[in-house]
Amino acid sequence: MSAEAGAATAGARDGAVRRVRLPADRRTPAAARAVVRSVLTESHLDELANEALLLTTELTTNAVEHARTELDIEVVADEIGLTVTVSDFAPGSGDELTVGDRNDSTEINEVSVRGRGLLLVDHFASRWGTTYLPTGKGVWFRLDRPGADPPTGGTVGESTPANAGPRTSTDGSAPSASAMSELMQTAPDLYGDDPLPDFATSLLSRVAEMVGAAGGTIRLDRGDGQGSQVLARFGRPARPGSDLLRVPLTVHRPYAGELELDAAPSAYAQPLAVLTAERLSLHLENDRLRRADVRRQVWLTFLAEASELLAQSLDVDLTMALVPQLVVPRLGQWCAVHTTDEWGRLRLAAASHADESMLPQLHKVLAETGPDSISARLREASRSAAQIPLGGPMEGFAVPLIARGQRLGTLAVGRHQRHRHDPDEVAVLEDVARRAALAIENARIHAERRRVAQTLQQSLLPPVLPLVDGIGFAAEYVPTGDDAEVGGDFYDVVPLPDGRWLVVIGDVSGKGVQAAAVTGLVRDVIRVLVGDGKPLPEALARLNETLVERGGGRYCTLALAAVGPGEGDQLDVSLHLAGHDRPVLLAAAGGAGFVGTGGTALGLLDTITSPTAEITLGPGDSLIFYTDGVTERRRGRELFGTDRLRDAAAPLAGYSADVVAARLRAAAINFSVEPPRDDIAVLVLRNDAT
Repeated sequence: MSAEAGAATAGARDGAVRRVRLPADRRTPAAARAVVRSVLTESHLDELANEALLLTTELTTNAVEHARTELDIEVVADEIGLTVTVSDFAPGSGDELTVGDRNDSTEINEVSVRGRGLLLVDHFASRWGTTYLPTGKGVWFRLDRPGADPPTGGTVGESTPANAGPRTSTDGSAPSASAMSELMQTAPDLYGDDPLPDFATSLLSRVAEMVGAAGGTIRLDRGDGQGSQVLARFGRPARPGSDLLRVPLTVHRPYAGELELDAAPSAYAQPLAVLTAERLSLHLENDRLRRADVRRQVWLTFLAEASELLAQSLDVDLTMALVPQLVVPRLGQWCAVHTTDEWGRLRLAAASHADESMLPQLHKVLAETGPDSISARLREASRSAAQIPLGGPMEGFAVPLIARGQRLGTLAVGRHQRHRHDPDEVAVLEDVARRAALAIENARIHAERRRVAQTLQQSLLPPVLPLVDGIGFAAEYVPTGDDAEVGGDFYDVVPLPDGRWLVVIGDVSGKGVQAAAVTGLVRDVIRVLVGDGKPLPEALARLNETLVERGGGRYCTLALAAVGPGEGDQLDVSLHLAGHDRPVLLAAAGGAGFVGTGGTALGLLDTITSPTAEITLGPGDSLIFYTDGVTERRRGRELFGTDRLRDAAAPLAGYSADVVAARLRAAAINFSVEPPRDDIAVLVLRNDAT
C-alpha cells in the first residue's frame, strides 16, 4: 500500500475501507469497479463516481495486461475523498516512489509515452503515484471532492511535491471525465452488417470535439486493390496547406490507415488522437482477422469444389480445359495450361481470359519465342519446378504442374485487374496447381488403362466374322460401363477340319486382367483342340481339366454349336452347353423358343456333363446366343430376363442376322438408363438359304 493511502486510512475512522485480491483476467476491471462503487455509495461520494470508475478501469486493465499477476485492490474513503491503490506482484526496480502532477507538462509527455491509462490518471486524479516494493508495484490515485482541502501529513518515504494540491486544469480545452468515459466506452454495434464506419465516425466526432478540431478524416486501405478509402469524416475538409495532426493506425498488413485531425496543438491533442487511433486499430484488427477467416473459409470451399469438379472428369482434354475456367476471373485475369509432350516440349492445352476479346492476343503472346518471352519463363518454371514471375504485357506468374514426382507442365495465371496477388491467393493458386496436376495425371493414367483395356478386349474378339455361303453370322458386343476394365465375355467363329463351322460364345467369371487371361486361355485352347479334330465333348472335357489345374477360382460358361449343311437347304447344328444359358430358336415363320439342355460350367468340378442337342435350321431360321449381361440387365430391382429376350426376338422373324443382333442389343441397352454393369454379347447364326 502507498504512503498516502496509509495516511488516508489512518485518518478515515468514519470512512470505509475495502481490500480484495483479484485474479489477472478480463473480468478483473469489472470486479474492481464493483468494489469502488460500493465504497462510493457507502461514503456518499457519488459525485466522484465517473472519475473513480474510469481511473480504476484503466489501472486494473494496465496491470492485467502488463503485470499478468494477481492484483490487490485497496479502496479507502474519507469525508473529503477517495484513494484507490492497485498493486501487482511483478518484480520491480527497487524501493522508490514517484508522484505525478498533471500541471507539469513534462510529466504529461512522459506519461503519454508510457501509456494512455496513466494519462487519464494524471488528468483526473487530485494526486497519484507509483510505489515499487520488493513484492511488486502499486499505483494509487486520490480523488477529492470539489473545493475540499486535501489531507495533510504522510509517512516516512513519501515524496510530496510542494504544489500538490487540488487538481485543477489550467487548460480550458482539457476534456471532461464524462467525455473521456464516452470516448472509452464507445464500441461498434456487434449485430451490424458493417459496424466499422459508424464506430469510426463516432470515435472521430468525439475526439474532434474534445480537442476542438475543425475537421477530421480516417482513411483505411484494406489491401484489396481499392486503394485508400475514407472510413469516417467529421467537420469540414482540411484547407490546403493546413498543418494536420496525423496518427497512423496500428494494424497489420494488408491493412493500412491514418487518422487526421485539423486541430490546434495542445497538451492533449496528440495523446487523445493516439488513444483514439489505438482503440480503432483494435477493432480494425478484429475486422481484418474476421475477414481473413471468412476469406479462408471461402478459399477452402472453392478448393473443395475445384477438387470435386476435377475429380468428376477422367478425360485428359476436358480436365485441362476445366482448370482455366476455375481460375478465371476469381484468381486472375487470364490463365493458361501448358503440358509437356513426349519430347519434353511445352504445348498449350487450354487458355481462358476474363475478356474474351483478349483471347487472340493472349494466344499470340503465349506463342512468342525468345529469351524474354513468356514461353521462355514457362520453360524455366517447368524445368526448375519453382514459381516464376511473368513480365509484361501479360503480367502474372507461372506455377509448375507436378504430380507424383512427374513434371506435367505449367499453370500460368495473370494478375488481377487492379492489384497483384496477395499471399493467400498465391497459396490457393499453388494448391489449385497441385490438384490440377493430380487430376491431369489421373486422367492420363485412366486413358492409358482404357487404351490397354480396349486393346486387350479387341484381342479376345475376332476382328470380323467369316462370310459363308448360306450361313449368316452377326455379333454385337457392349463392354461394361467402365471402359477401363476388360470383360470376361467373348465369342468366336472357328472353321472345323470337316468343313463345318464352330460357333463359340462364353463368359468367364469376374472382370479385369485375370478374367482376360482366362478368356484368352479358353479361346486359344478351344481353337487348338478343335483344330486337331477333337470331338466337341472331348474338347470341353480337356478344357475343364485345364481350368481346374490352373485354379484361381475362375470358372467359365460356354456354348458350342457346330453348324454344317444338312438335307436340302437346311443346316444341321450340334449344340453343346456347359453351364451357359440356352439359345433362342427364332423360326422364319414366326415364334421363338429356347433349345438345348444345360450342362456343367467349366473349371468347377473334375468331371462335367455336356448333353448334345441336335437342331435343324430351315431357311430363314435363326439361333440366337447371348451372355448373362443381356438377361441380367437391371432396372431398379427388375431384370431384363430370358422371357423378355424371347419376346423381343419373336417380332424379328425373317430379318437378317445383322438386324436381329442389333435390335436385341438395343432392346437390352434401352431397358435401363444406367450404364451396363456387365458385358453384353449377342451372337446370331442364321440360315440364309433362299
